[in-house]
Amino acid sequence: MTTDVDIPVHAKDTTEEETAGAGRSERLSALAQQHGALVTLLVAMAVASLSFDTFLTGDNLENMALSSAFLAVVALGMTYVIITGGIDLSVGSLFALGGVLAAWASPYGFVAALLLPLFVCGLIGFVNGLLIARSRLAPFIVTLASMLGARGILLSITDEGSTTYLVGKGSFFAKLGQGSLLGVGVPVWITVVLFVLGAVVLRRTRFGQYVYAVGGNEDAAALMGAPVARTKISVYTLSGLCAGLAGALNAAWLASGVTILGSGMELDAISAVVIGGTLLTGGFGFISGSLVGVLLLKVIQNVINQIGSLDSAYQQVVSGAFLAVVVIAQTWLGRRRRVL
Repeated sequence: MTTDVDIPVHAKDTTEEETAGAGRSERLSALAQQHGALVTLLVAMAVASLSFDTFLTGDNLENMALSSAFLAVVALGMTYVIITGGIDLSVGSLFALGGVLAAWASPYGFVAALLLPLFVCGLIGFVNGLLIARSRLAPFIVTLASMLGARGILLSITDEGSTTYLVGKGSFFAKLGQGSLLGVGVPVWITVVLFVLGAVVLRRTRFGQYVYAVGGNEDAAALMGAPVARTKISVYTLSGLCAGLAGALNAAWLASGVTILGSGMELDAISAVVIGGTLLTGGFGFISGSLVGVLLLKVIQNVINQIGSLDSAYQQVVSGAFLAVVVIAQTWLGRRRRVL
């Protein structure tokens, strides 16, 4: 014989209200992690436009977009790496190396100027991934070593930095960096296309699912049949390719391979990715958020330049403080979502 137990109506209502409230709080926390950087960017642009008459001018916006393109391409590859729970400290040196290799190869034609940096930087990224995935070495140590190695290759090619290779101004390769389409620089269009493709791959393909799975729980991903080692090798190779491409585009824009570029760029890329909502612990992140993070850093830099009385050191202070706030907020939101 069974006995029906009546639950008071008010108890049912309380339980339903608590469940609904927890669901709303979780959704709000997720939205804050995903779109918080975008809201901050819009607020910063609104304040800057009200404070400086030259901020929203066409020339200023074009300059910000163009200067953001190169960092954004590097941040694209970094996003994949960080989502897997890794880190890549070599991208700054690979960016500089890619620019020098592109300028060196530019007299041999457009294809050579573009493919050489992609091959060399992609190969270094592949070696990074191979050592990390197969030898189970720490990403920090491996990519730190490749950062120093790539910088050493760069110095040997340029005779300790005394030789600067130039890109012919009338060449097709130079037009890749200096040309424009519909009033917007070609590097900006290339960046937009790459980010659209990167978002589609990350969100709509099996490889993207593997990237999230490896970052979420590597052991569980392996038990589910995900190719953990191959995924890691792929993301580090992609990071190297993106850094090399960004360096080549920058060389075409400057019409030379500048050896001193790329110093600290890895930190800017990591900052942009984290500010955009990607967790440093892996398993959670957005391609679009990384682009927003890059733009936010450039807006901060532009505002400091607009003020005029502040030097570039203040940009580092503001960016570092902002990054610390974002990491603290991400940690708090992540804990709140787990509790809910």
